[in-house]
Amino acid sequence: MSTAPNLLRPKKSFGQNFLVQRSAIEGIVEAALASEAERLLEIGPGAGVLTEHLVRDGRPFWAVELDPEACALVERRFGTLPNFNLLHGDAVTVALPDGPPWAIVGNLPYNAATAILARFLLEPIPWERMVLMFQLEVGQKLLGQPGEKAYGPLSVLAQLTTRMTRLMKLGPGAFRPAPKVDSVVLLFEPRGDAPEHPQRKEMLALLHLSFAHRRKTLANNWQARMAPGEIASILEAVGLPPAVRAEAVPLETWLSLLHRLRMAGHLLS
Repeated sequence: MSTAPNLLRPKKSFGQNFLVQRSAIEGIVEAALASEAERLLEIGPGAGVLTEHLVRDGRPFWAVELDPEACALVERRFGTLPNFNLLHGDAVTVALPDGPPWAIVGNLPYNAATAILARFLLEPIPWERMVLMFQLEVGQKLLGQPGEKAYGPLSVLAQLTTRMTRLMKLGPGAFRPAPKVDSVVLLFEPRGDAPEHPQRKEMLALLHLSFAHRRKTLANNWQARMAPGEIASILEAVGLPPAVRAEAVPLETWLSLLHRLRMAGHLLS
């Protein structure tokens, strides 16, 4: 077990729960370093329990950290290494240096995890793989299948753009302080047939509209944007019944729906 987290006081405002389980640390590092990407990016290094292993790989390494105290700590620990670079800022908005694809790794803060993931799915930031930790409930939503309660906008966007593999589930005892929920580590790899980035933002807008009221049908959720006859025609064209709900729409059918809506002049953003 690493002692580095004892050097840093966890802060609720940053959603910090420091990973201390050695087997989990080793597994995450191994999965990240198996990437062929030329650069490494760590999100939220905290006290540096993952960082200390990642920087030894020798590839150019960047860490993004919002907590000033954590920034000072990792700068003291690793700042003299020639491949280490620190970006003080919010991973949702911080400017990243241009260059070849990243391998991205992070024990994401619970309060910002979905926003961080959405950035790397929606923006044209090059990456070859991501190894990210989430609250278990968020991981279940990402992996949700049609007909399941977990299936929603996050499921569809992630599955249309990436291939996901569940690497490990971690209980509260793997962290300090121990959270009240379980966590899960997911491996993301980009899909070769993923929609282009501008289309992804339109897709997300369509998903938010379609899942706005889960118990309502697609037709009811769309009725403020288009006429009933037009909705019926679009649903029929993609093989969906008139009373279908968003949670029952198969993954690939969302692309067909977006295409039909664009052809009908309904551009979503």
